[in-house]
Amino acid sequence: MNKPKRILLKLSGEALADKQGYGIDTNFLDTLAKKVVYLSKYANIQIVIVIWWWNIFRWVAWAAKWIDRWTADYMWMLATIMNGMALWDAIEKNGNEVRIMSALEIPRVAETFIRRRAIKHLEKQRVVVCVAWTWNPYFTTDSAAVLRALELNCDFMVKWTKVDGVYDKDPSKFSDAKRYDTLSVNEALEKWLRILDQSAIALAKDEWLNIFVTKIDSIDNIWSKKFKWTKIIAKK
Repeated sequence: MNKPKRILLKLSGEALADKQGYGIDTNFLDTLAKKVVYLSKYANIQIVIVIWWWNIFRWVAWAAKWIDRWTADYMWMLATIMNGMALWDAIEKNGNEVRIMSALEIPRVAETFIRRRAIKHLEKQRVVVCVAWTWNPYFTTDSAAVLRALELNCDFMVKWTKVDGVYDKDPSKFSDAKRYDTLSVNEALEKWLRILDQSAIALAKDEWLNIFVTKIDSIDNIWSKKFKWTKIIAKK
């Protein structure tokens, strides 16, 4: 793989919790920030990050019994702002400028997302952290990540996970789980592998955006021949 100019990294909030299972593991956050800085500052790749909320609110099924979906979605969007601020602080402490850009107008904390302004930040080698999804309920961080990747002309999108790709079943539970090296977007939709939500995959398919699913620990070696991932192919 040739080194890309600009990529979007979709980061799970659950990953920020690491082994403690909730909240933010500060040691892991610092390690993650170092990897982002390496990609941005030393590998000279423009980085967009979209972050999830799962480490802060892990009670989706329980909440659904007593709270409206749209209310819960707005709460989870606010949680992404907290995660984004933590990541912002960690990356800047490791030597790279960051701009948080929010779909919600919250000027004391973040810039409002404007495409052309975000591109200007990227061209100045600032990391752009996008939070608050699209500020629309019933959409997810997956859909927001694909949308931002398309809006900002990213070469491709990378979904950071705890495993080194997409499997036919949970590799933590089944020793015979098979990892896919490549999948077409049609296969990803048909197999219902829950890599991303279906609307996000469909949008990637319609707009020819390739998606890579890979392990978060080794993201700084993304173009190495030894690097393991699953490529979801929308275009050659």
